[in-house]
Amino acid sequence: MSTTTTTGELALSSSSGGNLLPDFGDVAPMGCQGKMDIIFAISAWHTMENFQPRLIAAFPEFAQALEEELGAYDLHILVTDSSYSWSMDDCALCQDPVDCDPDGVPDLCGATIDECDYTMGAGETFATEIGSSGRRCKPAGGHRYITSEEPDLPAAFDCLARVGWGGPSPLPFDSILAALDHPLIGTGDDLNGPGGCNEGFLRDDALLLVVVIQDIYDQDSAGGPYQWTKALYAVKGGDEDAVFALAIMTDADASPSLCFPGEPPFAKNRVRLFAEDYIKHGKIESICAPSYGLFFKETAVQLAKLCDQFIPK
Repeated sequence: MSTTTTTGELALSSSSGGNLLPDFGDVAPMGCQGKMDIIFAISAWHTMENFQPRLIAAFPEFAQALEEELGAYDLHILVTDSSYSWSMDDCALCQDPVDCDPDGVPDLCGATIDECDYTMGAGETFATEIGSSGRRCKPAGGHRYITSEEPDLPAAFDCLARVGWGGPSPLPFDSILAALDHPLIGTGDDLNGPGGCNEGFLRDDALLLVVVIQDIYDQDSAGGPYQWTKALYAVKGGDEDAVFALAIMTDADASPSLCFPGEPPFAKNRVRLFAEDYIKHGKIESICAPSYGLFFKETAVQLAKLCDQFIPK
């Protein structure tokens, strides 16, 4: 059955007569109005030294692309803490004596920390590995994530995203789902609720973008591509068009490979399966590309399309 409408009305069609799209009358869906909640899961594995600077260098291009595609944006940007511990094993890594003591005693080095600093999925604001910011990042508004209140968005992202290298095995989906209060293994934490580490981060009327930056396979996150996808959809009330995933990963399982040129592909990474076969809106790119700006520009274009059709729950 099909119906023909006048200009401005929604044309609906259904072979079964059921599950028709909502009739908005003479108005279009509200759209996301530039609101996006963005989570970055950035590996601090010891091989990430060459890749984190490429991410940080590409971020201003991403912000500009979002502005060009959306006209205006209202961003929440959180970098996840992917471990249950906090320590500074070498106090010489302290970059600001206001936040820690370069001549102090490991593991704390005179730093003042709180429960959120060692909570899986909490916004990472004090990274301590080699090459990290080595100080307390202080986003505007007192949050553990960046908001549109931030006067210098690239500088704030630089501080949060500079997580360093030499840390524990990355757990990207454990940390992402914990940050969104949908862990596959329950913790009892409500990180986004009142008083939570990520209070106010997750908004019902915003699109959700998850970004994984990792140069090795994800072998350790609980569950797998199917469970990750279902959990992300559950965060947005089952709306498959409200979630986008970008993975910048090793391409050891692709041919041709930038990371391992001339080598036969390995077995598929679980993250590749997630991005290509499970989640409706996803893309995976090689972490060995010389720059990531194009990946983010293409993502911004796709996000703008989702934004236009978004219906807040």
